[in-house]
Amino acid sequence: MKLEGKKVLLGITGGIAAYKAPLILRELVKLGADVRVVMTECAHRFVAESPLEVLSRHPVHSNMFARDEEFPVLHIGLAAWADLVLIAPATANFAAKMAGGLADDLLSALLLSTRARLVVAPSMEEHMLDHPATQNNLHLLRERGCALLDPGAGELASGASGRGRLPEPEEIVDAVVSLLAEGGDLEGLTLLVTAGPTVEDVDPVRYIGNRSSGKMGYALAQRGLARGAQVRLVSGPTQLQPPAGAEVRWVRSTLEMQREAEALFDGTDAAIMAAAPADYRPKQVITEKIKRDGGELSIELVENPDIAAGLGARKQEGQQLVVFALESENGLEHARGKLARKRGDLVVLNNVGEEGAGFEVDTNVVTLIDAEGQVEKLPKMSKAEVADRILDWVAARCREEA
Repeated sequence: MKLEGKKVLLGITGGIAAYKAPLILRELVKLGADVRVVMTECAHRFVAESPLEVLSRHPVHSNMFARDEEFPVLHIGLAAWADLVLIAPATANFAAKMAGGLADDLLSALLLSTRARLVVAPSMEEHMLDHPATQNNLHLLRERGCALLDPGAGELASGASGRGRLPEPEEIVDAVVSLLAEGGDLEGLTLLVTAGPTVEDVDPVRYIGNRSSGKMGYALAQRGLARGAQVRLVSGPTQLQPPAGAEVRWVRSTLEMQREAEALFDGTDAAIMAAAPADYRPKQVITEKIKRDGGELSIELVENPDIAAGLGARKQEGQQLVVFALESENGLEHARGKLARKRGDLVVLNNVGEEGAGFEVDTNVVTLIDAEGQVEKLPKMSKAEVADRILDWVAARCREEA
């Protein structure tokens, strides 16, 4: 079983999504994990202790001063026992307590003591999630190395629809499995992955974009996590759910993607530029909707910066840069030219004319070309398999540099 012998502490805080905690607990136990549950006082208003004790086969802890034979000093003992601490759901209030280092109950106190991996699954109303104070708190937790799961979108407790839903139990469990994976060949490495399209606004309702689905970049992020890497994902607008455990930065335009990629590049071992950012943007965005007048319409465009080339120019010794080339003719020639111009280490050539390649499909047909001139043409395979072949190259190169 994937979590056999692993010790997981499940912290439950007082939000409506706490009713999903038994489902998360059940899946963790089914995978072989030894799970102990700690609840805040408010969590008892949403879920009872009895099902949690039955599923975990252990007492549920809430009182920091309760007597316990196994852990005489409860918050210290539980903190040292755990391989991973999962907070699900994490309310806005509890995220603020974590960011501020407060320790006024058992769960918050043990978080200051533990050296285990920490996974936080926020759940709250959209306006609470978007409040600057909440965003600052979540950003601070990310900077401290916390694996922050991106909240889902859908119907909320208020009846409104929006962001802020607790990720589905299987997504949360997948994140735990990824973070506790042993022997991953990318363990200890930090990857920056860009994914999806960018869009450039023309007016309040129109934009310039492309057909990129983000599937290749998301596959790279997911497989990187599964192989033990810390993954920073910069994503344009997609219909995909980010892989649980990735640090996600959402962007819309190419300039926004450039800003986030450059901010995250320092301290990464490899950057994989799988996004399809728009090459041009309108010189001026019209503030009101353009009206049809029966005549021609001209939009003056200006060139966007080349994000990959910018990272290549500032790349430090030991950092790897993987770039992508989407070509329809003279693919090898153009791909080699891009690799040189962008100062990349590997270029992934994607020929849109081949069956099973390109946008909006789950397969790809690519050719890998490295800076030493080695060429490897891969057969049609799933994008997850392509991601693994790219990550095989990254793992080998990083081992050489080490």
